[in-house]
Amino acid sequence: MSKKLDGKKALVTGGSRGIGAAIAKRLAEDGADVVITYAGNQTAANQTVAAITASGRKGLAIQADAADGAATAAAVQEAATALGGLDILVHNAGIANFAPISADTQDNFDKTFAINVDGVFAGTKAAVPLLSDGGRILIIGSINAHSMPVAGGAVYGATKAAVAGLARGWARDLGPRGILVNVIQPGPIDTDLNPADGPFASVLTPHVALGRYGKVEEVAALAAFLASDEASYITGAAIDVDGGFTI
Repeated sequence: MSKKLDGKKALVTGGSRGIGAAIAKRLAEDGADVVITYAGNQTAANQTVAAITASGRKGLAIQADAADGAATAAAVQEAATALGGLDILVHNAGIANFAPISADTQDNFDKTFAINVDGVFAGTKAAVPLLSDGGRILIIGSINAHSMPVAGGAVYGATKAAVAGLARGWARDLGPRGILVNVIQPGPIDTDLNPADGPFASVLTPHVALGRYGKVEEVAALAAFLASDEASYITGAAIDVDGGFTI
């Protein structure tokens, strides 16, 4: 049976685990060939690639430091070459180190912006000449772009607000080519970095309208929708996936 992403070629940065891995697997399940990048966990990256190929699609992992603009640009080019083109770019690579301003450091500020913002810019800049008309750019942001329920998240929240601003501008820039640019903003999601039974859960879960953490597959479902033809009139949007956390 035909799948909604049959024949599409996708790159997911930071795709070795968590939300990135779930998105890579879902895109493959929906028919796309998928390349992922990873920072250092080759074992996890190989597991994601194995899941992609088990779906009958082409998969590949490329090691690239998201803080290194040249490495990010090279990974985009390598992915497009390996796949024979590029239709979908998902910016998922990111870090989050929370600290109040009294304890924060310039190094943390610089590193967080380098990965969460500079890497998104470098990857998009490299991808635009390679993306097919009608392609998709998805950025994994955060509800912390507009809501900060705990102390210490200023720098992280600022990076996620920044990429939402980039997405709105790029939606204008790339609209004439039919390239859609959107941001997915997760709330509390059950990952190894923020598990549903972890130290933050007792603070965050009571504020979720649905009373639970989200699943990575629920974020991936939105990514698959936005990558499909069904989302053909959505661009420049920042969509919360937070179970009602911020209502």
